[in-house]
Amino acid sequence: MSKVLILNGSPRVNGNTSIAIREMENVFRNSGVEVTTMQIGNKDIRGCIACNQCSEIGKCVFDDIVNELAPLFEAADGLVIASPVYYASANGSLYSFLDRLFYAGSCFAFKPAAAVASARRAGTTATLDSMNKYFTISQMPVVSSQYWNMVHGNSPEEVEQDLEGLQVMRTVGKNMAWLLHCIEAGKAAGITTPEPEQRLRTNFIR
Repeated sequence: MSKVLILNGSPRVNGNTSIAIREMENVFRNSGVEVTTMQIGNKDIRGCIACNQCSEIGKCVFDDIVNELAPLFEAADGLVIASPVYYASANGSLYSFLDRLFYAGSCFAFKPAAAVASARRAGTTATLDSMNKYFTISQMPVVSSQYWNMVHGNSPEEVEQDLEGLQVMRTVGKNMAWLLHCIEAGKAAGITTPEPEQRLRTNFIR
C-alpha cells in the first residue's frame, strides 16, 4: 500500500488549512492509500545555518522534530505540504523545517508531491510557487488539480463554504492517488527510475 505524508504548516489545530487537508485525507483512504498527517506549524523550529554537518553525520546537526520526522519522509511514497498564507508566503516554521529537511535529506526523488495554500483572499499563488520549488529541485513529480491547490476563507466555517476549493483538494488527492498506483504498477512491471548522471556544479565567477 502506498503511503502519503501530509505536513500541516498551520499553528492552529483544526484551522482553515486542516479543512483542506481533511478533503485529501478522505480521498486517500478511499483510494487505498495510507495517510499520515503531522502538524508542525506550532513547533519551535530554527532555520538552517548551512553548516554542512548533515553531509557528514547523515542528519541535521540540530536534533529536533526535523530529524524525528525524517524517517517518515523516507518511508513515504508521496508528500503533501499545506500552509496558511502569511504576507504572501507560508508559515515561517514550515519554511525552516523544509529548508533543513531538504538540505539534509536525499530520499525525495520521484516521489509525487503537492503544495496546498489556504488564505483569506490573496497571496496563495506566490506561496504555492515557493513551496513547489522544494519539489522541483528534488526531482519530485508535482501533482496538480483543475485549479491551483488553494482554499479561501477567514475561518474554518468559511472554508467549508468554498465548494470549489474543496473540490480542488479532492481532485489533487485523486490525482496523487492515481499517480501512486501508476508508479506501483510500473515497479511491478519492472520499470525503474532513470539512471542519474554524475552531478555537475558550475558557477558564474570568471
